Amino acid sequence: MIQALAFYLFAIVVIGSAAMTISSRNPVHSVMWLILAFFNAAGLMVLVGAEFIAMLLVIVYVGAVAVLFLFVVMMLDIEVAQMRAGFARYLPLGLALAVALAAEIIIGLGAWGAGGLKIARRAAPIDAAIPNVEAIGRLLYTRYLFVFEGAGLVLLVAMIGAIVLTHRQRGGVRAQSPFRQIGRRPQDATRNVKPPIGEGVQL
Repeated sequence: MIQALAFYLFAIVVIGSAAMTISSRNPVHSVMWLILAFFNAAGLMVLVGAEFIAMLLVIVYVGAVAVLFLFVVMMLDIEVAQMRAGFARYLPLGLALAVALAAEIIIGLGAWGAGGLKIARRAAPIDAAIPNVEAIGRLLYTRYLFVFEGAGLVLLVAMIGAIVLTHRQRGGVRAQSPFRQIGRRPQDATRNVKPPIGEGVQL
C-alpha cells in the first residue's frame, strides 16, 4: 500500500514540477522547479530498485542544474535588496515546500524498506542477489549493447557538429595557428627585463 502511495505521490509531483518548469516566466523559478522534478524522479528510481540511477540523478543532474542556476543568477544581475524582498515574500511557500519534501523522503524511505515496486523486474528480470550497479552493467553491455553504442554515437556526432558550427570563419576575428604556437621557442615567448623605478615598462 505504501509503495503505491509513494509512486503516485512522486509521479504527480514530477508531472506538476515539469509543467511548472516550462510554464514559469522567471528562469530562476524554472530551474528550481526542474530541481524538484529531478529529486522526485530519483524517488521513482528508488522505488523500482534502481538506487544507482537515483544517485546519478541527484549527483549529476541536480549538481549540474545548481551550477546552471548559479550562472543564471550571475547573468541576470539581480540586486541584493530585491532578492531579500523576494525571500521574505516567498518564505511561507519555501517552508511549505521543505515540509513537503521531508514528507516525501519519509514516505519514500518507508516504501523502500517495505520492498519497493516490482515493475523493473518485468522489463529486465535479474537475480535478486546481484547488486544494482552490476545488474546495470550486465544489461548495458549485453541486452542493450547496440542501443548504448548508438547513444554514444549520437553524442559523438552532436559534439562534432557543435565544434564544426562554432569553428566557422568569421570576419574581423584573428584565427589561432596551433602549429605556430607549438613551434614557438621559449626565448621568443618570454623576455626578462629590469625596468628602473618610476619609469614604467618598455613595450
